[in-house]
Amino acid sequence: MSNATKSILLAGVGGQGILRASDILSQVMIEAGYDVKKSEVHGMAQRGGCVTSHVRYGKKVYSPIAKKEDVDILLSFEKLETLRYLNFMKPDGTIIINNTEIYPPSVNLGESKYPRNVVEEVTRHFNDVRVINASDIANQAGNMRTVNTAMLGALSVKLNIGIKIWEDVLHIAFPENVFKENLDAFNLGRNA
Repeated sequence: MSNATKSILLAGVGGQGILRASDILSQVMIEAGYDVKKSEVHGMAQRGGCVTSHVRYGKKVYSPIAKKEDVDILLSFEKLETLRYLNFMKPDGTIIINNTEIYPPSVNLGESKYPRNVVEEVTRHFNDVRVINASDIANQAGNMRTVNTAMLGALSVKLNIGIKIWEDVLHIAFPENVFKENLDAFNLGRNA
């Protein structure tokens, strides 16, 4: 186990399952033997506002929140939210983007425009950028509420954690009647 603390920032919009995903990710890291600290911000989440969660893990973690330019992986559940948090990324960081646009109220009211070419903008500044269609994966898994586990599947490929740990934590995290759909979404996300 490396002494270096690693940071993952999950970002998106209220209702996308970000906090549930960060709980699962934190538990996976604990089961893998890491010290873990987690922080979350969800002030306006119920109204479709921004939601973020920092998950930091390592041999010993002292702070739950990463500083700017200190995040190793950004797991972005919505394209615009990716742009909001680029300043937290290490220059050689990894960005995983869900190819989904959820318009904020200012766009819906015609006060501003949703930025175009988000992915192109991100790839101009970062080399390791993956875009997945987590909504399509969730639909394929049979439950639109599995977008968050599809995103975790995509993230899992970038982490050196055994698949059995992920499966065990997912089994505990979800009731039996939705476990298979979530496991399917996770595996489809891994292969996206």
